Amino acid sequence: KMIASASGDKTVKLWRVDGTLLKTLSGHSRGVNGVTFSPDGKTIASASSDKTVKLWSVDGTLLKTLPGYSSKEVIAVNFSSDGKMIASVSRDNTVKLWRVDGTLLKSFPGYSPWVHGVSFSPDGKTIASASETENNSVKLWRTDGTLLKTLTGNGSWFWDVSYSPNGKTIAAASGDNTVKLWKVDGTLLKTLTDHSQPLRGVSFSPDGKMIASASDDKTVKLWKVDGTLLKTLGGHSEGVSDVTFSPDG
Repeated sequence: KMIASASGDKTVKLWRVDGTLLKTLSGHSRGVNGVTFSPDGKTIASASSDKTVKLWSVDGTLLKTLPGYSSKEVIAVNFSSDGKMIASVSRDNTVKLWRVDGTLLKSFPGYSPWVHGVSFSPDGKTIASASETENNSVKLWRTDGTLLKTLTGNGSWFWDVSYSPNGKTIAAASGDNTVKLWKVDGTLLKTLTDHSQPLRGVSFSPDGKMIASASDDKTVKLWKVDGTLLKTLGGHSEGVSDVTFSPDG
C-alpha cells in the first residue's frame, strides 16, 4: 500500500498512504517527470529529463535503463495492465511502446511537440495521452497509433492522464490547478479543486475509489472520486511531477 511520487529534485519517493515517507530512489541526473508501478507491484518505472526511462525494484535497486532517447527528455511512462509493455512519451513528439526487457516495439507521432502524459486502458487496447498544444487536449489511441477520440477541457493544457480501473473514467491533470474527470465518451463529469499551482500528475487507486494528484505547489493530494479532499502529502523540495499508487493500494 504505497504511493510513488516523482520530482524535479531528481528523486522518486515512496510513501505510505498515511503520508509516511518510506524510501527515496536516487539515480537520475536531472528531474524526474513521471513514475509508475508495474501491475505486480514489484517494479517502478521512472521517466526523466536526463533522456532515460529507468526500471527499479521497490527496494530501490536500479534494474535497467531503457535506450531510445538520444536528444529529448522523457516526460511520462506507464505499464500496460498485463505488465508486458511500457508506454513512454518524449519531447521528440513520439509515443513509444516497449517490452519490459527494453525492446522498442513501436513509435508513433503524438501530433504535438508537447505530449506529456500517457496511460493504458485496463484492457490494454487503448492509450490516452495528455497534451499542452493540439487544442490542449487528451487523445485516445489504439495501440497501433490510430486516433480514436479527442477530449477537451476549458482551454488549459493537460500534463498527465489516468484511466480508472474499470476503464469508464479518465482523469487529467490540468494547468488550471485542477483535476478533470471525463467519461470515455468525452462527457466532463467533475473538476477537483484545491491545488494552488498547476498539476503535473494524476492517478486512480487500484480500487477506483481514490485519486492522487501531484502539483507544482510541492504537494500530493488524495481525493475521493466525488471530489472530497482526503489528505495532503508534503515532503518534496521542488514541484511534484507525477504520482502513482502501488497495485495493492
